[in-house]
Amino acid sequence: MPQFRLSEAARLLGVSDDTVRRWVRAGQLTATDDAAGRKVVDGAQLAGFARAQASGPDDPSTVGRSARNRFVGLVTEVIADKVMAQVELQCGAHRVVSLMSTEAVRELGLRPGVLAVAVVKATTVVVETPEGSR
Repeated sequence: MPQFRLSEAARLLGVSDDTVRRWVRAGQLTATDDAAGRKVVDGAQLAGFARAQASGPDDPSTVGRSARNRFVGLVTEVIADKVMAQVELQCGAHRVVSLMSTEAVRELGLRPGVLAVAVVKATTVVVETPEGSR
């Protein structure tokens, strides 16, 4: 099972090393010593903790839909020509880019600073693992 040093866990969770140490002291995460004597967290436990800790803004849309991947964020850039546009959103730590018609951009009122929800329904999602992480 993969293990992550506390500094690696902090980076993956987007928090400081001190925050991870506090979670360990509070019993929210369990750390053990690896062969080199460094504190590490089990990868499966870290994944579960990351899922439980994940919080984002509530989805402001009120429609039902089958797509489960919704990313709430702010429009950061719109590049449009006569027919097509590229719209960038910052959704937490994630940058989401969408290509759409310029007409859709106008109808939705998309411009930097506007709250928007990127909805992704994909039949293909590529998953990669860094070398040595298996």
